[in-house]
Amino acid sequence: MKRFSHQQITDNKISVKMSEKTPVYFVDEKDIREIVRKENPSGKVGDLNIPSLEKRINSLPAVDSANVYLNLNGKLNLDIKQRVPVFRLNKDGKDFYVDEKGVEFPISRTYSHPCMLVTGNVQPDEYEKLAELVGKIDKDDFSKKYFIGISKSKESYNLLTSEGNYRVEIGDLDNIDFKVKGFKTFVEKYLVYQDPQKYSMVSVKYQNQIVTTLNPYFKENDSILKAGKLELAKGPTPMAAVKKTETRPKTTEAKKTSSIPAKQKESTKPKTHTNEAKKTEKKSTAKALSKPKAKVKIE
Repeated sequence: MKRFSHQQITDNKISVKMSEKTPVYFVDEKDIREIVRKENPSGKVGDLNIPSLEKRINSLPAVDSANVYLNLNGKLNLDIKQRVPVFRLNKDGKDFYVDEKGVEFPISRTYSHPCMLVTGNVQPDEYEKLAELVGKIDKDDFSKKYFIGISKSKESYNLLTSEGNYRVEIGDLDNIDFKVKGFKTFVEKYLVYQDPQKYSMVSVKYQNQIVTTLNPYFKENDSILKAGKLELAKGPTPMAAVKKTETRPKTTEAKKTSSIPAKQKESTKPKTHTNEAKKTEKKSTAKALSKPKAKVKIE
């Protein structure tokens, strides 16, 4: 250190390395160099307080860790690892990122990282489990295709889907693998043959069963919903009403039939047989008259 104490720390004597696997740009090299200048106004190696500089860089919200050191030729090295957002949380009207360790940090004015959007009253002690869920979604091709967001309503979590208007209710953050597997089976064996607009919710929070809720704004569901309402509207018939209808005597029909006189009944009967007999007699006489007379030959 004494050997380079009077040496100036020029730009070519500063090496900044970002060591995160996923490239993020919350902090860039220009920002780090500016911090070095402010921490060491003289620019001399001998005046540089390395622990203080390292602490200053670690205090940046988007920095996970920083390692500052001088090598044997007097070059200043800064190895920096930035926080990588797992999801972006919208809570109480504010937006911020959360990394895999469950640490929240503010969004940047200059850079927006693509990640899962989460909304609702998520508690800090749920951050790690939620980050684990998002990590599983990102690693699975099926889940990554279907799930584009997460919302929390009361104490229940919902996965927002890219197809249709339905959401997948998962309840709490336990048994995530089992719940996602259940939804995957439902999609592959049933939902692929349906219109995704048909449902408003698919619930997998219950053990060994899937519960669906129809979308009331989907036209093809109108007949199903109407039938359901009619079934609910049907009630049991009151016993009193049944008894009344059973014991009511049928007197009106008897009176009507008895009031018709016997003669009138007889007169109303059609005389079909006499007419037919007369017709047959006339036909037979006509035939008899029309027969040619036999010729008598006199020899």
